[in-house]
Amino acid sequence: MLCLFAALSVMVQLSTGLPPRINQTHLLPSSLQIRRLGLKFQGSTFTLEGFPFQIIAGTMHYFRVPREYWTDRLQKLKACGFNTLTTHVPWNLHEPIRGQYHFTGNLDLETFISMASQLDIWVILCPGPYIGSDLDLGGLPSWLLRDAKMKLRTTYRGFTKAMNLYFDKLIPKIAKLQYFQRGPIIAVQVENEYGSYNLDRKYMSYVKKALVTRGIKVMLMTADNGADLKKGHLRNELATVHMMNIQRKTYEDLSSMQGSSPILMTVYTAASADMWGLLRQTSDPQVLMKDVREMFSSKFSLNFHMFHGGTNFGFMAGAKTLDRYSPVVTSYDYGSLLREGGEHTPEYTVFQEFFNSVMVFSNTIKPEHKRKLVYKSLTAFHFVSLWEILPYLEQPIRSMKPISMEMLPVNGNSGQAFGYTLYETTVLSGNHLDSRGHIQDRGQVFLNEKLVGILDHTTDKLTIIKQDHQDSHLLRILVENQGRLSSGKDINLERKGLTGDVYLDNHPLRAFTIYNLEMRNNFVQRKLPMLWKSVTNNVKGPAFYLGFLRVGVNPKDTYIKLEGWNKGVVFINGRNLGRYWAIGPQQTLYLPGSWLQPGKNEIIVFEELEPGKEIQFQETPHLGY
Repeated sequence: MLCLFAALSVMVQLSTGLPPRINQTHLLPSSLQIRRLGLKFQGSTFTLEGFPFQIIAGTMHYFRVPREYWTDRLQKLKACGFNTLTTHVPWNLHEPIRGQYHFTGNLDLETFISMASQLDIWVILCPGPYIGSDLDLGGLPSWLLRDAKMKLRTTYRGFTKAMNLYFDKLIPKIAKLQYFQRGPIIAVQVENEYGSYNLDRKYMSYVKKALVTRGIKVMLMTADNGADLKKGHLRNELATVHMMNIQRKTYEDLSSMQGSSPILMTVYTAASADMWGLLRQTSDPQVLMKDVREMFSSKFSLNFHMFHGGTNFGFMAGAKTLDRYSPVVTSYDYGSLLREGGEHTPEYTVFQEFFNSVMVFSNTIKPEHKRKLVYKSLTAFHFVSLWEILPYLEQPIRSMKPISMEMLPVNGNSGQAFGYTLYETTVLSGNHLDSRGHIQDRGQVFLNEKLVGILDHTTDKLTIIKQDHQDSHLLRILVENQGRLSSGKDINLERKGLTGDVYLDNHPLRAFTIYNLEMRNNFVQRKLPMLWKSVTNNVKGPAFYLGFLRVGVNPKDTYIKLEGWNKGVVFINGRNLGRYWAIGPQQTLYLPGSWLQPGKNEIIVFEELEPGKEIQFQETPHLGY
């Protein structure tokens, strides 16, 4: 990593040691009464209201942190020595159904930004429309894909029309929180890493205009990795750089585009997201700190990504393609300075001491440590099979041919975004099932109620052996959307469920009954009278398992360990905690105390295969090795 910064001699004279301590106590959001100049740059230095200003930012996502803990995490950001928060805005969470907008509860972006301002923290906002961030479809709503001709992140009319309607709702909420309105937002990032996508040369200018015409007046910036810097740049706007693919040419490109300008390392990352079935991502703290020291010596500004990762609650996690399709795990610990549950890491203290040695901050905040609690294990469960609850669900869809999740006529014709879809059809004969790559992403195949195998990205053929002499059988395929790709040009193809024909002995299956199993809160909280039964030793999934956790008057955070369970989802009092999977690397799920209530708490586990004997709780996470 150190060689990344050696090339800086092209633009910046390296100093022989750390710069003198910079006093930024006069640059607090609460200290400036009249604001005229905003964030600008003079030569290679940022200025804020005319004073030299070095951006020391950390990324944290409000939607990955329980609202009740926002203040705690922001206090820890400030206490560590950061003066700026970077956060992204996920379109798919704010408009999950076309025309239905959500800006309350854990999606109350205005309150989150206002909390930062109250703590004297500046804000760099990334409103998208695409943000990446290892989210399903990079934070774009899946209902865009109902348009067969859709070209995401371009000036294609179907995309821009939807984006403009969304921006009409979003941008007024953030415009009033800009620096010139005495708010904390000092800069806005236009899109994200567009240079690596680069399908439409008019697109970035279009997004810029959409922001400006709606009242965005603070500094605009673009962010790309070194190799794609020029392709994602906007003329007359600041280009910032991600740590990936930085070479000597990167700084030459920066100099040719904007002369002598300050360098903001928009993404300096400790690690990256973990993926199911792969080893945990790690970093070397010593190399990390040495890089940061070099950046300070070179008068860089930086954004630590992620300062606090949080959790991919529910089904928000996306996927990557490495050698193969790889879904992102539930924990978004990300090797951050704050662990998923808000605990300090050893690196946090090292960074805190370093920042205090080079910067002067007015900071008296000492956030308290919120201890975790080990609750008593749950061993008594009731269960109901998936097949038993089907009559209690909404009316299924009937179709001669399979329909992808996105095209299902549900959710106000916005399709199904997340979760599972069950496809049923009757078969009379045949032995060899072939998906031909049309199962996205993982399909459990059942003959009547017996599991016969799994079809996924690596397996597309199964042999079906009939166990009796019935004339017809019910063939069921339970398909899980494990997360749409979060980046790359293939996001335009990311339909889920059955995306085409599945063949039995080379004949396409027909006449489907299709169930939407998105598992929203109202799905899990529905009353199922007389269906719950005590668990016996021979129970298998797919099934729901119900247990009750009793908590004292002050609920505390904990970590759930599902040893012996295989694969599924956990719900706490009707809220989706996220996925678990025995293949790891993640072995525990973070359970915020704010999701618990004094007294009895309902835990429902949807297990796809076979359940374990108990649900355990522990004080520390186990995210793999």
